[in-house]
Amino acid sequence: MNGFTRYVFGQLFIGMILVTIGLTCIIWLSQSLRFVELIVNRGVGAGTFVYLTLLMLPSFLTVIIPISLFCVVVFVYSKMIADRELVVMRAAGVSQFALGKPALVLALITVVIGYLLNLYFLPHSYRLFREMQWDIRYNYSHVLLREGTFTNINNATTLYVRERTPDGQLLGILVHDQRDEHKPFTLMAARGALVESNGNTQVVMFQGNRQAVDANTNQWSILYFDRYTFDLGKRGGLNAERHREPRERQIDELFNIRQINDVDPRDFGKYTVEGHKRLSTPIMALTLTVLALASLITGSFSRRTQSKRIIVSVFLMISLQATSLGLENIAAKNPAFIPFIYVNSIVPLLIAFWFMHLSDIGRLFRRRVVAA
Repeated sequence: MNGFTRYVFGQLFIGMILVTIGLTCIIWLSQSLRFVELIVNRGVGAGTFVYLTLLMLPSFLTVIIPISLFCVVVFVYSKMIADRELVVMRAAGVSQFALGKPALVLALITVVIGYLLNLYFLPHSYRLFREMQWDIRYNYSHVLLREGTFTNINNATTLYVRERTPDGQLLGILVHDQRDEHKPFTLMAARGALVESNGNTQVVMFQGNRQAVDANTNQWSILYFDRYTFDLGKRGGLNAERHREPRERQIDELFNIRQINDVDPRDFGKYTVEGHKRLSTPIMALTLTVLALASLITGSFSRRTQSKRIIVSVFLMISLQATSLGLENIAAKNPAFIPFIYVNSIVPLLIAFWFMHLSDIGRLFRRRVVAA
């Protein structure tokens, strides 16, 4: 890289990092609010909550990074035009592609990052996210181990735990069971633990008692025990097979979805489109960058036309993103539209490159005419 390329590349790289961090924080915060319910109703700790929401970052970054790069390219090159830096470079004979080289290099790096996210990090992190979410919703340990709270297991069973130790012991346990309306009873124990056995969740209690009142005679009875096992039963959904969404699947699974038995044939289109989406979306970073360059650095530099060029580039970016979303929805229902997903990413890229090439040819022609 020459001095000019390093100078512009540094500005673009730092700007893209800052914009990406800012947009990621905003989206992460808005999305994480959906999971506050896990803290309020499920007793999930703050560390688990943060880790769960961080697992969603790859799905955000695949969309955020190309847009961040586009915004930074527009800002940096607009500033350089306003400061007459590009005017000087062009007067020195620098071509359009040389002026845009820093942005193109960064765009290619972004494309590589996009493929890493789409082909590895996205399915891996989203699978962990879904497994963790499923476990929190259907595993008793996340629901019951809430200190100082009376928790209704179902309409007939209530459990209370005074304290939970770091090694998993439960202290001060109280269980009230009225599943049999004629024989309700209450269990109290000094300590215990929550265990899984044969698909059932059980509370194993030590040093406690079982109290009951006979519904016919109203006679109270108490039984002391050293060890008692109380079966909480199966929580709905815990042992059911979790359906894996398209985002969780690897690319080879998505393209061979017809050979997988756990997918409804009516959803084949969604899985196939997800596979093509992962291959096409990283290219969008390069496409948006070239569109921004073609809009800003071609033709003559003028402050009057600069605002119009920025508006045009933003309009083209929004149009491409909206068209991409529309084509994904249409292609999921009609596979014949799948090639248009690639057309939407590649054709604007080629047109923008050709437009920059024509601008270079026109500039050279005008120079020769003036020299003659």
